[in-house]
Amino acid sequence: MDITAQIEGAVRDSGVRSGVCHVFVPHTTAGITINENADPSVRQDLLATLSRLVPANGHYRHLEGNADAHVKASLVGSSVTLFIQDGRLIFGTWQGVYFCEFDGPRQRQVLVRVIPDPGEH
Repeated sequence: MDITAQIEGAVRDSGVRSGVCHVFVPHTTAGITINENADPSVRQDLLATLSRLVPANGHYRHLEGNADAHVKASLVGSSVTLFIQDGRLIFGTWQGVYFCEFDGPRQRQVLVRVIPDPGEH
């Protein structure tokens, strides 16, 4: 799920002009990543590749039925850090922020912390 606009909104609401934005997902079966957001097929390719590499019906010891989601979340990661300049997030031309749900749908949180550079008010 593309959450770029929500993260940009949090930065805008913070009033910070220069600093960093930390985005963290406090769940063991979900992740967050930065990738291309211009072509939706990239998202489909990422999900298909993760499913091929870490199949849902693999031989896992974790018996809750979501072991693949734990592995996928570990591969993707639970946080990203973005730079803020002139009140805006710094991205590459095609980049966006994605929340990755591997065991849902479920009720989830995405935590955002905007930190100004030292000396900024």
